Amino acid sequence: MPASASYSEYIKDLFSPFGDITVRKMFGGAGVYCNGAIFAIIGDDDLWLKVDDVTRAEFKDAGLYPFEVEMKGKIGTMSYYCAPEQIYDDNDALRHWAKLALGASIRGQKPKKKKAKKKKT
Repeated sequence: MPASASYSEYIKDLFSPFGDITVRKMFGGAGVYCNGAIFAIIGDDDLWLKVDDVTRAEFKDAGLYPFEVEMKGKIGTMSYYCAPEQIYDDNDALRHWAKLALGASIRGQKPKKKKAKKKKT
């Protein structure tokens, strides 16, 4: 699932109004991050947006399908659904679907553990 540099740059530019967008290589594809939180992945120059229990139904209702990966001879799905085509030429659609993916990403973040203070002796 390689991600081309040109497509990764295009996605970075597309989502730039929403925050600091970075693209990092992972497992032959790439993760797309907004302000440090992963909200999308790129595989074979296709974009997949993060979903959770709150947003999954809306993706399904739009006829979108989950990202599938084969591991150990079994097909599994991940919490990412294909991005709708209209995000590429409709700013309102882009905002709507980006908001859903970013919300799922934020809700899925685990709180950072506080470092224990060292006792002074």
